[in-house]
Amino acid sequence: MGPRFVTVSWVLAACIAYAIVTAVEENGHIQKNLPIDCDKLPRDSPSGVYVIKPESSPPLVVYCHVDKEGNSWTVVQRNTLKTEITWHESWTTYKYGFGNVLKEYWLGNEYIHLLTSQRTYMVRFMLKDKTEKEWYADYDIFSLDTEANGYILRLGRHSGTAGDYLSTFDSNNIHDNMKFSTKDKDQDRSASHCAGSYGGWWYDNCQLVLLNAKGYIYWKNICSGDCSESIIMIKPTGIC
Repeated sequence: MGPRFVTVSWVLAACIAYAIVTAVEENGHIQKNLPIDCDKLPRDSPSGVYVIKPESSPPLVVYCHVDKEGNSWTVVQRNTLKTEITWHESWTTYKYGFGNVLKEYWLGNEYIHLLTSQRTYMVRFMLKDKTEKEWYADYDIFSLDTEANGYILRLGRHSGTAGDYLSTFDSNNIHDNMKFSTKDKDQDRSASHCAGSYGGWWYDNCQLVLLNAKGYIYWKNICSGDCSESIIMIKPTGIC
């Protein structure tokens, strides 16, 4: 009953938040009242659930993570090894997002595209391995291309404790500049259907990194599918 109660409570909270946002929008004040991303929250805001409105996007309910330095990141993905989400979803479901922002979720490719089109963003991929040790990989540029171009992943320079297995070509695989694939839209270079076996991701032949799967979170040389948790979050980059 516990997890189900949390999910139902979250859905109710999201509906209430959206109703408030809609009322604000109808009064013509939405741009003044809602931040375009978590970075635009009032100073000293804590980590938690917020409503944002990126340019050209409807209002979005998101989780904002505030780090020790006071930077506020917009979380676009969270997964755990024990997730109840299947992650084996259609193109349309990945486009608009799914899950529970208090637990595991995918914000939605269309909304990630709109978010990363309004400013220049960086991304942090955070992991916990099976011993709960934390790892991270930062890329100083991050964006998704349009749906017409397959939501291609665009990454900049890498830094961090987790090796660069997204933008480096290794073992006939790379993820940077690859189109997104789902169970009903195969856009990888593999003879097999990678997304048909796992979940939606920027596959090649098939993966060096995979964070969107049920009971399988993989980052080469860190965990062989048994990472306990993953988070993908973005904030404006400091290089532009």
